[in-house]
Amino acid sequence: MAKQKKEAEEIKTDGWKDTFSDLMNLLLCFFVLLYSMSNVDEVKYAELVASLSNSFSIFSGGAKAIGEGMLVSSGATQLNNLDEYYSEMGKQADTDGEDPLAELQEQLEKEQQNKTEELYSEIVDATEQQRLQDSVDVNIDDSYQYVMISLSGDLLFASGSADIPDGAKTVLSRVGDILKSYPDKLIKIEGHTDNVPISNSEYPSNLWLSTARATRVLEYLHEVKKLKPKHLEASGRGEVDPVADNATAKGRARNRRVEIKIYSNTN
Repeated sequence: MAKQKKEAEEIKTDGWKDTFSDLMNLLLCFFVLLYSMSNVDEVKYAELVASLSNSFSIFSGGAKAIGEGMLVSSGATQLNNLDEYYSEMGKQADTDGEDPLAELQEQLEKEQQNKTEELYSEIVDATEQQRLQDSVDVNIDDSYQYVMISLSGDLLFASGSADIPDGAKTVLSRVGDILKSYPDKLIKIEGHTDNVPISNSEYPSNLWLSTARATRVLEYLHEVKKLKPKHLEASGRGEVDPVADNATAKGRARNRRVEIKIYSNTN
């Protein structure tokens, strides 16, 4: 009797080897991808790492498989999947290409501008209610930090003097009533002169005269109008910040002034 052919033995494989092979293939593709980006700047590289970390969860202790196991189980299609991930990451980077710090700075500047413009409108309305529109000028600075009330030095002081005459106290009192609405805002008082030299026994220079005038205004606002001295500052600028040409009498009159600056970035 012919010998029966031996049945072919069943081919046995170790299942873990398939998974291990896929994993090694995936890691190879991953490092090839990193190598291909070796010339990309550090910012782009950091974006790639952050995106892969969030999407694949392979940089936070290895607790999860890449894409919850999707790439490992997909075998030969893993390169296409990696390409899709990378493309999506690139699109996101292009969409979010704006510098977040620059955006924040722009937002803060816009808020500051709105706050100062609102303060400006309030003070303009207040000067009209106090019937001061013909006695003072109200302006807003280019950087939107403060609103300025400018008073003519000829209106407040006699030539070469820092004493406030009784006639000027009416105007200054009304200005003080406006400032009382902003008790916690920083208020800076600056004195200015023209460029005509002054030298007498009381004030040896225009700088001294302008400082004395600003200080007298501060004292009046504190002692008479009861503004908090904590939020008041006085300084003299002399002739260094003219607003008009000192070559004419009209220009020199404009340069002799006291400026009261109300800053909007305080409560």
